[in-house]
Amino acid sequence: MKTGTVSALHSPLSATITNPQIPAGRIASVDIYRGFVMLLMMGEVLSFESVSAALPNSKIWQIIAFNQSHVAWTWLSLHDMIQPSFTFLVGVVLPFSVASRIKKGATFNSLIGHALYRSVILILLGIFLRSLGATQTVYTFEDTLTQIGLGYTFLVMIGFCSRKVQAGILIMILVGYWLAFALYPLPGSSFDYSLTGVSPNWEHNLHGFAAHWNKNTNLAWAADRRFLNLFPRAQPFVFNGGGYSTLSFIPTLGTMILGLLAGGVLKNAQTDKEKLKYFIISALSLLAIGLILHLTNINPIVKRIWTPAWVIFSGGICFAFLAFFYWLIDVKGFKKPFFFLTVIGANSIAAYVMSDGGLRKYISDNLHVNLGQHYDQLFGLAYTTLVSGTLTLMLLWLILYWMYKQKIYIKI
Repeated sequence: MKTGTVSALHSPLSATITNPQIPAGRIASVDIYRGFVMLLMMGEVLSFESVSAALPNSKIWQIIAFNQSHVAWTWLSLHDMIQPSFTFLVGVVLPFSVASRIKKGATFNSLIGHALYRSVILILLGIFLRSLGATQTVYTFEDTLTQIGLGYTFLVMIGFCSRKVQAGILIMILVGYWLAFALYPLPGSSFDYSLTGVSPNWEHNLHGFAAHWNKNTNLAWAADRRFLNLFPRAQPFVFNGGGYSTLSFIPTLGTMILGLLAGGVLKNAQTDKEKLKYFIISALSLLAIGLILHLTNINPIVKRIWTPAWVIFSGGICFAFLAFFYWLIDVKGFKKPFFFLTVIGANSIAAYVMSDGGLRKYISDNLHVNLGQHYDQLFGLAYTTLVSGTLTLMLLWLILYWMYKQKIYIKI
């Protein structure tokens, strides 16, 4: 390889890339895990919450509806695992993506240039999707795509470090981000809570040291009050109603690094047993550490501001998911039963845009036009969203299936 290419860096990543024992193909379990995550997102069209509201005495529907919604602040539901899983998988596939580009003759500079290009496109796409239906561009950076875009170039650079350095960077990010929040002053007695959209008596407010991570009274909220008002807005930014923030991209990078560490294990020449052992031990360790941080009030598990404890705890769940899908799909060979998810996972960006954009609503509206306004009442009023949502979901999947058969993959 010519001087100036990635192999000239003599990094651990570039060393594993040239190993002839490593298969160049895709990891089926990764596509299926990604497909599962995107199905959860696309499945919002089923609106389990509406079914639960129509059947208030059903505990089962209450549980199902809870897991298709985001928690108010601390802890999590299954739906809260969509963003960290999608983010984690960005890191998992990076070693394979870089290997593919190196094989085609990419240099270090071209890889970084491409990473910058991807970052910009992801950020712009996230802003575009958030601006749909608005009268002007909505400059917001807490969307999944923008958060990944803000950290992606740094992730690629970190990918050329040794695994010890990667772990060290992860620890520095988490400790540094924790310390920055911990040092930011708590609201005083004269603090104006009207600036936060949160009552001082809100039931989900944390107390004591953990109050440093309360909704819209923290460091990230203060930073956004300065940063977001640099952009043209219909009204000055005061607070985000959900408590989300731009600065979350920093610990989100930590989630991607966890994925990068997992991807490195997937790509090396270890046996399936050794890989599964690594994934399971990582999952249990991260879950335990995250739980301890939360229960001791050192750092709460809060997805909306991506606390370090959330990075660790959700990372443990991501490792558990990866272990399960890798064991089931790549070790046991159960690929065919999950073809439905493979189609979605192979075109995750297209699935994301379909789910988050206007296509889903367009299909749903046209079903009412073509099948009749009351077609979705086939099984009663309580299940209308299940009928219309299932048909919408099937049509979205058929579009992805057609793309899959035509080998059309939306990539950035």
